[in-house]
Amino acid sequence: MPYHKDKQQAYQAAEQGYHHAIEVSKQLNASNSEYGVYYSHFMTENEKARQQIENALETASEHQHSQLKNYLNELEQLQNQFPKP
Repeated sequence: MPYHKDKQQAYQAAEQGYHHAIEVSKQLNASNSEYGVYYSHFMTENEKARQQIENALETASEHQHSQLKNYLNELEQLQNQFPKP
C-alpha cells in the first residue's frame, strides 16, 4: 500500500507543478516592463514542474504515463512560445 500511495503522491505533485507553471505563464507579456522577472519566474516553475513529472514517470501507471508525457510536451511548447528577454 505505501508504494501505491507514493505513486499517487508523485503523480499529484507533478500535476500540481504543471498547473502552477501554466498559471505563471499567463503572467508573461513581452510588452511588460518586468517581462524579464516574470520570464525568469516562469522558467524556474517550468523546470520544477518538469522535474516533478520526470520523477512521477518512474512509477506512473500506463494512463498516468500518457498524461505526464502530454504535460511535458505542453510545457516544452509553452517554453518555446516566449522569447528570452
